[in-house]
Amino acid sequence: MNLMMLLEMATSGFGDRVAVRNGSEELTYAELFQAAGAASAEISASGSEYMVMLDVSSLALPVALFASAWAGVPFVPLNYRLADEELEALLAQVEPAFVVAGDERGAALSGSSNRRVTTREAFLSIRSPTVPEPSWPMDPDQIAALLFTSGTTGAPKAAVLRHRHLVSYILGSVEFGSADEADAGLVSVPPYHIAGIAAVASSVYAGRRIVQLASFDARDWLDLASAERVTNAFVVPTMLARIAETLGDAPADLPHLRSLSYGGGPMPHPVIEKAMGLFPDASFTNAYGLTETSSTIAILGPEEHRAAASSGDPTARRRLASAGRPLPGIEVQIRGPQGDVLGPEERGEIYVRGEQVSGEYLGQGSRVDEQGWFPTRDAGSMDAEGYLFLEGRADDVIVRGGENMSPGEIEAVLLEHEAVTDSAVVGIPDEQWGEAVAAVVVTRPGHSVSAEELQDWVRARLRSSRTPQRIEFRHELPYNETGKLLRRVVRAELTASS
Repeated sequence: MNLMMLLEMATSGFGDRVAVRNGSEELTYAELFQAAGAASAEISASGSEYMVMLDVSSLALPVALFASAWAGVPFVPLNYRLADEELEALLAQVEPAFVVAGDERGAALSGSSNRRVTTREAFLSIRSPTVPEPSWPMDPDQIAALLFTSGTTGAPKAAVLRHRHLVSYILGSVEFGSADEADAGLVSVPPYHIAGIAAVASSVYAGRRIVQLASFDARDWLDLASAERVTNAFVVPTMLARIAETLGDAPADLPHLRSLSYGGGPMPHPVIEKAMGLFPDASFTNAYGLTETSSTIAILGPEEHRAAASSGDPTARRRLASAGRPLPGIEVQIRGPQGDVLGPEERGEIYVRGEQVSGEYLGQGSRVDEQGWFPTRDAGSMDAEGYLFLEGRADDVIVRGGENMSPGEIEAVLLEHEAVTDSAVVGIPDEQWGEAVAAVVVTRPGHSVSAEELQDWVRARLRSSRTPQRIEFRHELPYNETGKLLRRVVRAELTASS
């Protein structure tokens, strides 16, 4: 197994199709294959053991991803928004490295003798006079990619994804050549996000043209989707919220958009319900997955979305808040604190098992147990039909006087108030109860509400113990660039000001 198998098959099947487009630049599948082969030779000749990318989405992304696979070295995309000292700390873990830098920061990283740093333009100009002969390694246990986690709860660590993990995910979820020649997938998540890697690999295997948006802006997203006649797109919840705000009450004029997937964080009910009205012809899919599971492990498909929108059945509407059901080949369990498997509607930690599950970190070994189960550190439950409901990170559970509370449950109730557009609930130290419930709220433009009104709102819908003892208002909440709420930042700010 090797990711290059996917590109080789695509090149053989539809080599003349455009594989990726970024602005006015593009590569066909045949050109992408040739560029990857030439770049792999350059990487091997440099003696590098890692292929590092420090860039926004560009044509260099698919070339570097497949060149790494061809050369048999891990692909390591880094967060270009990090400070120089943070980047140096990550680079120290992946040397000697061949580094592709998309901006002037490359010069600052050239000081180490363990790095060969080149610009995006120079990297893309590497060519071979002939079509390279396939020569990539086929060991399924070779490392395909190292993806540093976002560090929302601690220091970033490198998740290890081997070729067998990524390839098994693609083979299990994508049909080869299933895309029409006119199909186009809009990729607006950054290259260092697992969704960005999965989008490239799955689009290549399907034969779908990849359209890149280097820096997300809602209006730019809508304009590019229209100009490129995009048929498929993936967004994180914060992106979809901004797209909906930009559209206002006017439905999107995107007749070609058939599939709109979202994931990467909790989706507020008001946002998805509004989006479904704004994109009436699109099929919505909620995809839940982790970096450590090579992307998606459960989906809530278009049929469940339509049922929730058109049915008065409370069960169908409730499932709109779920992550759907596990993909074929994926097993999910909910376990209690002692490792016992819990039944339907019981809350605990989510464990997952399957061929695409890695659960391994560079220098830290694997967290997968002898039976193949990986503890996700996500809290949640499953209903009797196997629908998975997420309740945030297990570490985020608030323990008040021995009672465990899910921040997500309280946040969802706050978001039901017409004046609230965003919310974050955390536990803060409390002498009497151990932890107290606190909330930070962002109000909708043109609306106002008091903390007391919101407390009454929550108290009327949940147990009084779940009512936030303290509510503060902000203009915005802290999110990282992939749309994940930085709950630790909220908690630190509230704790410091208490």
